[in-house]
Amino acid sequence: MSKKIVILASGNGSNAEAIMRHFDSSTKIEVSSIISNNRQAGVFDRAKRFRVPCLWMDKKSFESDVVLDFLLTEQPDLIVLAGFLWKIPASLVQTFPNKIINIHPALLPKYGGKGMYGAHVHRAVKESGDAHTGITIHYVNEHYDEGGVVFQTQVEVVPADTPDTIAQKVHQLEHKHFPLIIEQLLTQ
Repeated sequence: MSKKIVILASGNGSNAEAIMRHFDSSTKIEVSSIISNNRQAGVFDRAKRFRVPCLWMDKKSFESDVVLDFLLTEQPDLIVLAGFLWKIPASLVQTFPNKIINIHPALLPKYGGKGMYGAHVHRAVKESGDAHTGITIHYVNEHYDEGGVVFQTQVEVVPADTPDTIAQKVHQLEHKHFPLIIEQLLTQ
């Protein structure tokens, strides 16, 4: 039986697409569904191309037992946050310990926490003058961006970089490494 991944995404879905593409022809690992909190999320169009079922959840459903019940029925081997912006309820973290991972567009613990996502992170990196940034793949716990680190890798930030060019460099790291780390976690 193949291992199942459920992806939670809020936006465009480029990381979700990289994951779906990576496992599209796999017989051992499948993306079984995508949950989004945004009716207009680009991830829905991307999922259609890979024939992955999608589910939209409002805040009340997400924080109640609706998502928990869905996940208990789905029985994923891994829940992957790919640009998902809501905090994960403690009930989900407790029900799926060390089975929920997130990707953060910086080298945690720098630039983590509530409100630190996407362009906010890349602007902060640029303003700080840091010589490097990168990605952190980590387990999800009850606090934003504080779960145990699974993987980090970095890229150089040069003075000519803008928040947009930093974002492009980070996206390349995300798309290259996130599917591979997921595969490692599910096959070790």
